[in-house]
Amino acid sequence: MNAPAKLPALPTVSDVEDAARQLRGVAIRTPLLESQFLNERLGGRLLIKAEPLQVSGSFKFRGAYNRISRLNAEERKRGIVAFSSGNHAQACAWASRITGTPAVIVMPSDAPKIKISNTRAYGAEVVLYDRHKEDREAIGRRYSDERGMTLVPPFNDPYIISGQGTIGLEIAAQCAERDIKPDAVLAPASGGGLISGISLAIKDRLPGTDVYCAEPDQFDDIDLSLKAGKIVDHAGKGTTFCDALMAPHPGDITFGVMSRNLKGAVSATDAEVEIAMATAFNYFKLVVEPGGAAALASVLNGKVPCANRTVVVVCSGGNVDSSLYSAIIARTPPV
Repeated sequence: MNAPAKLPALPTVSDVEDAARQLRGVAIRTPLLESQFLNERLGGRLLIKAEPLQVSGSFKFRGAYNRISRLNAEERKRGIVAFSSGNHAQACAWASRITGTPAVIVMPSDAPKIKISNTRAYGAEVVLYDRHKEDREAIGRRYSDERGMTLVPPFNDPYIISGQGTIGLEIAAQCAERDIKPDAVLAPASGGGLISGISLAIKDRLPGTDVYCAEPDQFDDIDLSLKAGKIVDHAGKGTTFCDALMAPHPGDITFGVMSRNLKGAVSATDAEVEIAMATAFNYFKLVVEPGGAAALASVLNGKVPCANRTVVVVCSGGNVDSSLYSAIIARTPPV
């Protein structure tokens, strides 16, 4: 009889607190924004955690730096390899640059141009692949094996999850400073690194606050997994311009955390995401990329109601090509 598979060790709020110490003076404590005018329109209180203002333009810097800065001298000399559609790529490239670590980043050839150009500008070697025909994880493993590089995954890693969880610590502290007790906290999700980390902090600091993740319509692997009680792939038969939220399934570590801590998962269509991007621009003067606006879209579409409640939404990144962004803002009215 085969022994049962060993469950991965799950990070805890203590790991998130340790990550906060590691990131102190390096990451930005992003603001928690509020618009009284929008609150009146919604009939509730909505607060925006503005991670587009984070180093490298997204929350991903938190986890990337927390992981890469822990490498020993020999590991740092050999360098790191990562695979990403863009935000993790840029974060790893910048974290590697400031820690003196060589970096190879495997990116899909159809990633937004700004994400590819920024990753190269930060000093990383970029390897492009066809996301429809090639396996990015296999490419990453090959570089790891051939060059002895440390693989830095985009979400399924305790250091990555703990780094992203520092957003939850900041949300709790910023709410306490303003005497706010939120009813719900939402963040966009792909593989679940962001929301699982946030959930660790929120459940500890704000017990009774519901935590949700937001996914693109038809790319709902976390929702399917939570309902099935096991890791499930999404169908992936549709399309979405939320390029940052297209992971086929959560990781075993992220799912282990999410299955304990999340109230549920909600979704938004591309059209709803466009309205959220326009709303962030109009009310907060905040540039948010499509994937970064999924949680805001899910509140605006009523999947998580805001009326007569206080809801905190993480806008997770702002790395969007200017041509796409300007076209969306020009044609889309805010709520």
